[in-house]
Amino acid sequence: MWVYILIAVIVLIILYVLICYNSLVKLRNKVGEAFSTMDVYLKKRWDLIPNLIETVKGYTKHESETFKEIVELRNSAYDNMSSDEKISANEKISNGINKIMALAEAYPDLKASQNFSDLTNELSKVEEDIANSRKYYNGVVRSYNNKVQVIPSNIVAKLFGFKPKAMFQAQEAERQNVKVEF
Repeated sequence: MWVYILIAVIVLIILYVLICYNSLVKLRNKVGEAFSTMDVYLKKRWDLIPNLIETVKGYTKHESETFKEIVELRNSAYDNMSSDEKISANEKISNGINKIMALAEAYPDLKASQNFSDLTNELSKVEEDIANSRKYYNGVVRSYNNKVQVIPSNIVAKLFGFKPKAMFQAQEAERQNVKVEF
């Protein structure tokens, strides 16, 4: 009789481990899919930056420091970056784009430029898409991290090497108002 109970307990433990493992794999894949979706929008913004900078440069010749920082970030090889490097670079670029948009406020001729207007409209759409994909990514990462960190699934996660993922967070500079001084 005890043998049957022991076998039943072992079978239940094995079933739980299998179910938990499969759940972790599904969540890890969902995190990858969410990052890939966000990555598409980040890459689209990455490709818009040179056009935006060239348009703004024509009107604001003496604002080279802001452009230099963004161009240096933009010239890194995006496709060769890790996920964490992409997140970090795009957080810095977000800050630089905010500075460019603030500069545009000081140049009425620039704001009247059709090319600048088209680029900023497209950039605004991409930024909205990025914000939405960040929300989705963070939601999926939260679910995954919960599964990896709560008892008893954390035991299975540790056994099979599942690690928590980083969320996409706004930098302190992004939370501040951009100040442009001449």
